[in-house]
Amino acid sequence: MHKNWRYFKIGIHILISLTFFSCIDMKKTTYFNNLNDGEIKSAETIASVIHKNDILSISVSSLNPEASSVFNAPNLHPTASSLAVGSVSQLVGYLVNENGVIQFPVLGNVHADGLSIDEFSDSLTRMLSNKKLLIDPVISIRRLNFRVTVLGEVGHPGVIPVPNEQISILEALGLAGDLTIYGKRENVLLIREKEGEKIIRHIDLTSPDILASPFYYLKSNDVIYVEPNKNKVRSVSDSRQLLPIVFSALSFLAIVASLIINKQL
Repeated sequence: MHKNWRYFKIGIHILISLTFFSCIDMKKTTYFNNLNDGEIKSAETIASVIHKNDILSISVSSLNPEASSVFNAPNLHPTASSLAVGSVSQLVGYLVNENGVIQFPVLGNVHADGLSIDEFSDSLTRMLSNKKLLIDPVISIRRLNFRVTVLGEVGHPGVIPVPNEQISILEALGLAGDLTIYGKRENVLLIREKEGEKIIRHIDLTSPDILASPFYYLKSNDVIYVEPNKNKVRSVSDSRQLLPIVFSALSFLAIVASLIINKQL
């Protein structure tokens, strides 16, 4: 009886020891380490610049609503491409094509690529006024396909649409469910495309410097990747290696318990 009980206690100790994994450095799981009270210069906001393949909502109004309505048609009715079989939530609006122009009613091809939203709005206003198509037109432009992608060790990875065309990296991570306990906060990867080239930056979220970084505010189509830390890699590896041992230990405990019960009987 005492011998069997000794085996049982040994099995318990083995099982408990297998449940302990390496500790996580709490300093690496917090944001803005050593951030003191005070003032930090805000990061500069990014001008909303139009690019090829952008989809624009252009709302035109004037003293003559009937004359203005022709310019608002693409915002109200689906185009043939948006009704294509297999299309995934394609947006209705004016597409900036590969030549950097949009097909605008009456005006024809209008250059948009590389202009800010305000510059393009002023350009359309001048064209409509100079051609006497509308009197004192008021134009409102929004980019419909502004989005960022968050991948890796976050709660809900995926594509995040941004209707107000401005989002910070902290807001994007918040919308993605925040970093998991295994996410590398000191080495978050940001991928940005600019003029046909990929810009790669590694961002340290544990440093207060991010608050004034030029990469604090994201651009459309930015990709954020949160790399898993060593604890995640180790825990996955250890789990795969220790799982058979745990099952063996449980089987051993079951056998010992059965022997004790039978001995008592």
